[in-house]
Amino acid sequence: MHADGSDPEKAPARRGATRERILDAANQLFYSQGIRATSADRIIEMVGITKVTFYRHFRTKGDLVVAYLEQQAAAERAWMESVIEKGDPIGSLRAFATSIGEASCQPGFRGCAFINAAAEFADAEDPVRMTVDAHRAWMLHKFEGVAREAAVRDVAATARQLMLLRDGAMVNGYLGAPEEVAASLGAAFTSIVEPARS
Repeated sequence: MHADGSDPEKAPARRGATRERILDAANQLFYSQGIRATSADRIIEMVGITKVTFYRHFRTKGDLVVAYLEQQAAAERAWMESVIEKGDPIGSLRAFATSIGEASCQPGFRGCAFINAAAEFADAEDPVRMTVDAHRAWMLHKFEGVAREAAVRDVAATARQLMLLRDGAMVNGYLGAPEEVAASLGAAFTSIVEPARS
């Protein structure tokens, strides 16, 4: 126990909790308001911490943006892994379409966090853009697995088409009619995969 009554063993837990609170605020504000429109000061105010505390956890706002996207990527990967099952590629794609449709109908849905971030960070060498690209490469690899399992003739081309459909559905769910996304995306997935089978 320190002279001030604090327990040094609990300090890492507090630091972890503060980091999570910062990330929670960033998650909410970056997604709803935009990354560049959200200042570090706004996040600091929302969390109720000092600038010193903020910069102890994240040296720059850019570091926070990368951490936010990595958190988003982990969640999306877990979601995709849970939706896309081995053994039934068409069924997996339909389930994936349904899941995107459900997400699109949720209050506060603003499309894909990674597409949104890419629109704000055009420089391919920026760590933010590199984080976006890394996650999208993972997603494309996942679609390649589905295409391969469906025994299509051109796995790479089919995967790219599936990715394009997914991106379009995410944008349409935000700008268009979200209640129509699931049926339209499911039908589009099927129309790409079925004729492409060998």
